[in-house]
Amino acid sequence: MLTVPDRLAAANIWENLSPSELVEHALRRGEGVLGADGQLIVDTRPHTGRSPKDKFFVREPGSQTHIDWGPVNQPIEESIFDALFERVQAYLSERDIYQLDCYVGADDRYRLPIRVYTELAWQSLFARHLFITPQQMPREFTPEFTVVDAALFAADPVRDGTRTPTFILVNFRRRIVLIGGTRYAGEIKKSVFTLMNYLLPLRGVLPMHCSANVGRAGDLAIFFGLSGTGKTTLSSDSHRPLIGDDEHGWSEDGVFNFEGGCYAKVIRLSPIAEPEIWAASHRYTTVLENVVYDESSRLLDVDSEAKTENTRSAYPIEFIPNTVPGSTGPHPNVVLMLTADAFGVLPPISRLSREQAMYHFLSGYTAKVAGTERGVTEPEATFSTCFGAPFMVHHPTVYARLLGEKIARHNVDCWLVNTGWTGGPYGIGKRMSIAHTRAMVNAAIEGRIPDRFEREGVFGLDVPLEVPGVPAAVLNPRNAWSDPRAYDAQAATLAQLFADNFKRFEAQASEGVLAAAIRPASVE
Repeated sequence: MLTVPDRLAAANIWENLSPSELVEHALRRGEGVLGADGQLIVDTRPHTGRSPKDKFFVREPGSQTHIDWGPVNQPIEESIFDALFERVQAYLSERDIYQLDCYVGADDRYRLPIRVYTELAWQSLFARHLFITPQQMPREFTPEFTVVDAALFAADPVRDGTRTPTFILVNFRRRIVLIGGTRYAGEIKKSVFTLMNYLLPLRGVLPMHCSANVGRAGDLAIFFGLSGTGKTTLSSDSHRPLIGDDEHGWSEDGVFNFEGGCYAKVIRLSPIAEPEIWAASHRYTTVLENVVYDESSRLLDVDSEAKTENTRSAYPIEFIPNTVPGSTGPHPNVVLMLTADAFGVLPPISRLSREQAMYHFLSGYTAKVAGTERGVTEPEATFSTCFGAPFMVHHPTVYARLLGEKIARHNVDCWLVNTGWTGGPYGIGKRMSIAHTRAMVNAAIEGRIPDRFEREGVFGLDVPLEVPGVPAAVLNPRNAWSDPRAYDAQAATLAQLFADNFKRFEAQASEGVLAAAIRPASVE
């Protein structure tokens, strides 16, 4: 079997450099500039985000029956991978490259040792921030997977069999991730998350795209949510130390962070609303991707979208105060699923049964609003399975079953929280008050919502009659609309979208989840 060599051929390999050394290398090589506070500012254009259509999995006997093949998990033949890997090795053999030995997964029972080779010094610094690099690494480090990122190597689609010059290829047999044709470092992070999403369910561990925090009494809360739903904001609480803000595993022992750092979106970052992220993004060695800056003063302009809306800051988790040492915690007490409903019809908070939680986990709903993307002129539903569809390798029901089993075994309370619009859709209604949302989330986490609920008629959700610190009029979404019939029509529209999206899961969903599914026929 062809495997990655213990050491790639290169003109020179810089091994496990410190953050300061990597900054110096990046500056000397012209890969970026130093910001006013010592940040390393880099430009990844033309790629300022992931290239999901250029990501492929090698079809091979050991993994092919586990992979949910389709437009997300696209197949590629082993012969194509092998030939391109040989070309990349020949390319890197004439260059200086950077090697980082690190881990993914804070729980040593499930952590994955990986070796990351990068063509760019700043990408090695990025990986050092995002993954786990213990102060005392073992003398003999044996990686179980190797990531090779040749950022400046462009594939020839005709010769190499790729879709474009960009490629992200995952080979579970050879245990290699091969990346090229893009400088966007998020491909490294998300490819490794993809590895964990494949490996952990085979060991009964649920990988999750979520944030997690824990209270003083050991009460742990998980926050699922897509971009724009408030996942990072709501999980950042001075009274509840953060375990992690993006990727976690839920094992038989509890919850653990995959990462050793944070990769925060910083467009329109506010020192008042997000003081922790602001402070971390203004520190020496933090990596800033595509952030606009003044060329003379090197001060940041975080409000500018001149390069991209997807400006990013990468820094080690220790740059954030109030984090959990070791990045592990007990089993959750509460699971919160966040959605920004731009249709304005979902309740601000509702209790979910186990089966409803599995259903909404499979659905992964939020909504785009006018102006967020070109061509979006009215609310547009977005369904991202398991709140992370691009990174889920197995069939989505594999992850949903694991979630349901763990909710039942550990008696976890589940809630759906709408951080979107009320009183009407986007453009007519208004955004949920962040103060009210925080009050509802805190009451749910602390078990302070009285056990008095009413069942709303379209989505089958149990809505609390009262929540401490929140006006009762806020809780019922239909009552918040000036025209109840307009609410009914809008709710029926969204219910149909839920039903249409769920059709692809019906053949493999359990009877309980099918019974919990939203059905437009129930609208009166």
